[in-house]
Amino acid sequence: MLKSLSICLISFLVLFIMAMSLVVTGFYFIMNSLVYFIEWELVSLNSGSIVMTLLFDWMSLIFMGFVLFISSLVIYYSEEYMAGDYNINRFILLVLMFVLSMMFLIISPNLISILLGWDGLGLVSYLLVIYYQNVKSYNAGMLTALSNRIGDVALLLAIAWMLNFGSWNYIYYLEVAKFSLEMGIIGALVVLAAMTKSAQIPFSSWLPAAMAAPTPVSALVHSSTLVTAGVYLLIRFNVLLTEVWLGSFLLLFAGLTMFMAGLGANFEFDLKKIIALSTLSQLGLMMSILAMGFPVLAFFHLLTHALFKALLFMCAGAIIHNMSDSQDIRFMGGLVVHMPLTSSCLNLSNLALCGMPFLAGFYSKDLILEIVSLNYLNFFSFLLYFVSTGLTVCYSLRLVFYSMSGEFNSSSLHPLNDEGWIMSRGMLGLAFMAVLGGSMLSWVLFPSPVMICLSFSLKTLALTVSVIGAWVGYELAQFSLSFNLQSLRHQMVVFFLGSMWFLPFISTYGVSKLPLESGWGILKTLDGGWSEFYGSQGLYGIFSQTSGFNQIWQNNELKTYLMGFMVWVIILVLLLFV
Repeated sequence: MLKSLSICLISFLVLFIMAMSLVVTGFYFIMNSLVYFIEWELVSLNSGSIVMTLLFDWMSLIFMGFVLFISSLVIYYSEEYMAGDYNINRFILLVLMFVLSMMFLIISPNLISILLGWDGLGLVSYLLVIYYQNVKSYNAGMLTALSNRIGDVALLLAIAWMLNFGSWNYIYYLEVAKFSLEMGIIGALVVLAAMTKSAQIPFSSWLPAAMAAPTPVSALVHSSTLVTAGVYLLIRFNVLLTEVWLGSFLLLFAGLTMFMAGLGANFEFDLKKIIALSTLSQLGLMMSILAMGFPVLAFFHLLTHALFKALLFMCAGAIIHNMSDSQDIRFMGGLVVHMPLTSSCLNLSNLALCGMPFLAGFYSKDLILEIVSLNYLNFFSFLLYFVSTGLTVCYSLRLVFYSMSGEFNSSSLHPLNDEGWIMSRGMLGLAFMAVLGGSMLSWVLFPSPVMICLSFSLKTLALTVSVIGAWVGYELAQFSLSFNLQSLRHQMVVFFLGSMWFLPFISTYGVSKLPLESGWGILKTLDGGWSEFYGSQGLYGIFSQTSGFNQIWQNNELKTYLMGFMVWVIILVLLLFV
């Protein structure tokens, strides 16, 4: 225990100090408009050399600082959450490998080194999803790994196409070659890779499935590492999105993802899956504003979202820990009485998610919605933005109502308490940032004040849809019995909306049943059937018969030779005299 304690504490302290220094350095870089390229020559042979390039600008430094800050608190939190695990050292090392892969991806201006970090994230995420060894975890891990492999292949193809430019340092060629066919193909492949990693439609089903991982891993994955890698990559490639059709394509799919996840979360009863779907919704928001041509705004929301989403998962982990590993929100209730500190942090992070004024989420979400109102945008996309905002408030209030109000719905002899001081301290560190992080970042990222002039109706539209969403969520949660009866009456509609528009079935049964079963049929009828009959096995039969017949002639039997000789004599006589 002492050994694991020391590993957790040492990791926490090292990562926390690195995080603070990186954030301060990032602020210095942005104030002085600095960008550093560091080139390290690995191998030099004759006139050729292999060079490792690292990019340090304000974006990479601040993002690395936030990743390290969140991962330090998650590791500190894991000390108590994973206290019963005999292999906690292995768990901490896996988390550190995960963070290292993300660091590698962030500072790479080169597609080859990006692929190393990208694949590192994919491999370690598989190991963490199957950490609890059961069939559900194995299936979830396989779905996660195979979904992400599509993006890995797209990135490999993009690397192959980059050979047209003579180097893999994409950052030098984006502005110059953005209208060329080659760069258009590379952009399309990068968008595909980012859509798989950030779980956009039609690759959304792996994200809720990845909830099979331990909760500290979920807090890290859904806030600042795995799922944000795709958004970060597209922020770097943002020049390609606004000039060609890629931006419109991404805007549509990201908007649909945002809407689909917000709708699905209102029908979900698993605590972690509700929060996972909220992550999916926020990723859609980041992707869509990025597709409209606002990379700094997408990056701003990426950072603020990381703070309150990590806190939300940590609170969920504390509740699950105290509920004897139950995740169903219908068994909760009255938690505010038994766990006041955790409940306060949960409500704080939920309010930040909804965009409550002066919390972290407000500064980015409100600015995004005002920019959307200000820009030329088709009505369908405009509707997706604001309806999804209302749905966010709707499922958040539903979650709070189910978990906080009324009486506790599980065992009367329960272990609910707030006495896990290590977990509480980890949560309070993030709660502090969930309140102050948004305003602090907005001062640094947007130093020049900007005036957004909108009509009164557009200015208050975000507030109006939030209030309507809150009211609908409260009504749905309060009249749960009548709502459930209505759900039974319209079972197929509810099933469609609650199952993410059948995406999990398409990703699992759709892939396994139709192609694999048809493949099995082809294997039986062609490879193992007619091809065998007319191919190898047929030839084997013919050769067996003829060689057996030939063997008879080879035997030293006088009767056989005489009979054969007589047959040949008769044939020759007939040929000569007929």
